[in-house]
Amino acid sequence: MTKVREIDLRSDTVTQPDEPMRLAMSRADVGDDVLDRDPTMQALEERGAELLGVDATLWVPSATMGNLIALMVHLNRGDRFIAPRGAHVLDDELGAPAWLAGGMPEAVDWGAWPGRMPVESVRQAARSGPYYTLRTTLLCLENTHNAAGGTVTPPDEHAKLVATARDVGLRVHLDGARLWHASVALSVPPAALTVGVDTVQVCLSKALGAPMGGLVGGTSAFVEEARRVRKMLGGGVRQGGVVAAAGLVALDRIPSLVDDHASARKLAAGLADLGWEVNEPESNIVLASTPDTEATLTALKRIGVLGVPAGGGVRFIPHRDLTNRDINEVLSRIAKMHS
Repeated sequence: MTKVREIDLRSDTVTQPDEPMRLAMSRADVGDDVLDRDPTMQALEERGAELLGVDATLWVPSATMGNLIALMVHLNRGDRFIAPRGAHVLDDELGAPAWLAGGMPEAVDWGAWPGRMPVESVRQAARSGPYYTLRTTLLCLENTHNAAGGTVTPPDEHAKLVATARDVGLRVHLDGARLWHASVALSVPPAALTVGVDTVQVCLSKALGAPMGGLVGGTSAFVEEARRVRKMLGGGVRQGGVVAAAGLVALDRIPSLVDDHASARKLAAGLADLGWEVNEPESNIVLASTPDTEATLTALKRIGVLGVPAGGGVRFIPHRDLTNRDINEVLSRIAKMHS
């Protein structure tokens, strides 16, 4: 029996470096980044800082490490930090913000729009009390919000949240693992979505095709301290230009994310036509509600369509390694599954 070809919609991190990216990696100018800095790594960090509108950035092996470094720099042990419910720093980083950064996490409920916190809720969550109560010092934002279905926070709402944080004495870290997606969805530069933050983290392996890596940025003083913390966590690299070269190629591909967004809308519309309850994608994530997630995933796997459980349903993420024909094929297979 011939095995059906699998179409992998589990994440936009399953993409493979293509030939141009592999060629750039093989030709990278490299040096020992721990001792003397790696020239290609430095070029990536400088370009990242320019795109994000910050003084400097630091390459990190993963976006999760980028978040952790920022929180370790910002938080004193026992400080409370707040983030929107379902945020990656709360639910998907194995408790490292509490375990390693020493912070006490608190989720803030979404308002009328999934993934977005009302400014009043931020103000309330930052409440102060007697010396023996928790001290809240940091607001963590996430744009796009993964668990909410890739929802996008526009510049005006971002500005209100940052202004509120400043008003109540909070620093601000932005988890922008998919900030590129928000930028493309809104047709604004990435720097328009980082205004006023103290630190920002972005990922290079989500949808852009790089095999690994991210950037964490802020002031030059922050990046100097972040470099120390990265080394402490084992994230110092030697000839890092090999992967930094992939990151530079990845940044050239930000405009192409519009195709992933179009694929997500096509997939969502097709699933809706088949009777599925789905979100209306704002970026590249499709969330489908199901009465029995495990059974649905098993049935999908049987027809060669891969997704992951999320929010009581199934998450699909189209990406650069899938074509329009692949999306049509997914819908065709699911339609036959229901027939």
